[in-house]
Amino acid sequence: MNSFEKIIVAVGSTRRPKIEAVREALGLLGPRLAANATFEIVGIEAPSGVTHTPLSREETMLGARQRAESLLRMNREQGAAWKYFVGLEGGLDVLSSNGSHSSSPRERLVFLQNWAYVTDGSVAAFGQSGGVLLPDSLAHTVVDKGVELAHAIDAFAGQHGIRDGQGAWGILTGGVITRQDAFRVAVIAAFAPFLNRAAYSARA
Repeated sequence: MNSFEKIIVAVGSTRRPKIEAVREALGLLGPRLAANATFEIVGIEAPSGVTHTPLSREETMLGARQRAESLLRMNREQGAAWKYFVGLEGGLDVLSSNGSHSSSPRERLVFLQNWAYVTDGSVAAFGQSGGVLLPDSLAHTVVDKGVELAHAIDAFAGQHGIRDGQGAWGILTGGVITRQDAFRVAVIAAFAPFLNRAAYSARA
């Protein structure tokens, strides 16, 4: 009889789209990470240390990393057996029409992005979802008025609790790409150094 190792993956959130995104990613990646292993996902609320809606790529990345690092500290303090630590964060990247950063509403482009940060305590990497453009009216509400995106997208779409379902991604793409889909892509990208260690350890 085959003996299967159980690998516990800690995710710094209890929100369903984030948990399911990691579950779907590991369904694809699991056999490549460890052929004879089963993966268990545990969701734990972990602080991002950033604003409710990060307004830059750098702040969004920081939020993802700090969630994962918070989990790593919990693991060490509690003596838990978690192997991978996943931080997920959604935020905005505010650019001008020529690609540089801009604060002028007349010339800016505001993209929603999802970022993942994965570490095992020694190797760590970021992964990104890609981005979807916010309509000007929604960007104005979030960037200029300071309304949290979760509340702004509910008002924009006339619905409630969107971030726990399809998310702003689903609203803006007509359901073709959901929040969960975007996080799944980010998680897969962040696991690349774990899947292809030879390539990422090679020196230039």
